[in-house]
Amino acid sequence: MSVVVGWDIGGAHLKAARAEHGRIVDAVQVASPLRLGLAALAASFAAAKARMGAADLNAVTMTGELADTFSSRREGVESLVGMAQRELARTTVTVYAGRAGFIAPEAACAHVEDIASANWHASACLVARTLRAALFVDMGSTTSDIVPVRDGALAARGYTDAERLAAGELVYTGLVRSFLMAKADRVPFAGSWTSLIKENFATMADVHRILGNLPPDADQMATADGRAKTVEASRARLARMVGRDAHDADAAAWSALAQWFCEAQLRQVVDAAMLVLSAAPFPSDAPIVAAGIGSAIVTEIARRLGRSCVAFEELLTVAPHARAWASHCAPAAALALLASPDSVGRASIATSR
Repeated sequence: MSVVVGWDIGGAHLKAARAEHGRIVDAVQVASPLRLGLAALAASFAAAKARMGAADLNAVTMTGELADTFSSRREGVESLVGMAQRELARTTVTVYAGRAGFIAPEAACAHVEDIASANWHASACLVARTLRAALFVDMGSTTSDIVPVRDGALAARGYTDAERLAAGELVYTGLVRSFLMAKADRVPFAGSWTSLIKENFATMADVHRILGNLPPDADQMATADGRAKTVEASRARLARMVGRDAHDADAAAWSALAQWFCEAQLRQVVDAAMLVLSAAPFPSDAPIVAAGIGSAIVTEIARRLGRSCVAFEELLTVAPHARAWASHCAPAAALALLASPDSVGRASIATSR
């Protein structure tokens, strides 16, 4: 098994990464809003498979079980594992169950709690292979993962989403999909504190687009109003959050408001990181490992915490053209390497054909 493709089935995107002989050679993210049903995911699989090509082994992880398409997390896990089997038929498939390792798809029903939203575990395990101590921070489109690595092993206090939320290791804020109405009750604008309208008029994608922080192809979701993905359109959406139109203020005023929202997001993740770091003694020279489409934001978080920053892709053997997307699709890339027979210390794998 010299070619392995890692798959990360999210609630908004399907991510995949291809490893050949222990080297990441390609990675891709495809919009896949599960709230629209499994047909959308099937279409995303078709697009991603065409890009990834044939593989000796397909390794699967997920967070999409939380989508409201499913009545429960169990239903979500079982449905998504079944779909992965169908979409990857005639190939060997293994499912990542985090703390339980790789398992055969047929065993998924007995490992629902292990499989559900375990993608962060794969990325952090790969970090722990290389660094004795680090704080892994992956800011994606929707959430941010904060995982401590100590003595070459994961030192997370939580495992399930509920546990990780309580520990500060899972923060529901991301570079693209976070709703501005959930960020604050009031904002500084035109010299006074202004209450926000509690409607989904704009997202963090609009904030980061105005500030020039969006990597190419990072925003694959429709905008809140269905209109264009331009700075001007983002200003209009942002203006609605404070009951105004874009022409009611100049571009500098809207940039300042966007900067405030960006600061609010930074403070949220910094606070969570400080909570995680406070849980147990942590080496002062341990770096932040930055991953995800928000890795540039994570670099700033590292600066504020007074720590050096290492890019996730620096820890991988990866083709130059695939470096950025290997980080953006960190769990998929990590899975492809963890499952590769060419990687040192590969976890045990159970498979099904």
